[in-house]
Amino acid sequence: MPISAYDAGVARAATTSDVFNAIAEPQRRQILVLLRAGERPVTEVAQELGMTQPGASKHLRVLREVGLVRDRRVGKQRMYGLDARGLRPVHEWIGGFERFWNGSFDRLDAYVQDLKQARQEE
Repeated sequence: MPISAYDAGVARAATTSDVFNAIAEPQRRQILVLLRAGERPVTEVAQELGMTQPGASKHLRVLREVGLVRDRRVGKQRMYGLDARGLRPVHEWIGGFERFWNGSFDRLDAYVQDLKQARQEE
């Protein structure tokens, strides 16, 4: 039995309690990229990314709840800004793969150097 769009949305919302799940949503990653340039009100986030204001608000709320976005009141507007400290778990997790790839590139470089040496000796 296929899952309805409503059911899929509910299931997705229930899995956004950590940073990894929050950034799994492409539009949330776009919001983070946009906020790297500085604080913005929700209306500007929505306009820049072609979203509805309620949709942008929902994504910003999820990002705020996992510690990736902070907000503050400026008059009647709420300004949203990036809090990249929340990305530390992602950075640490990716670090293990970075070490893997660096080791792989080092082995590849050694192999290429061995091939060059063998050609010079021929």
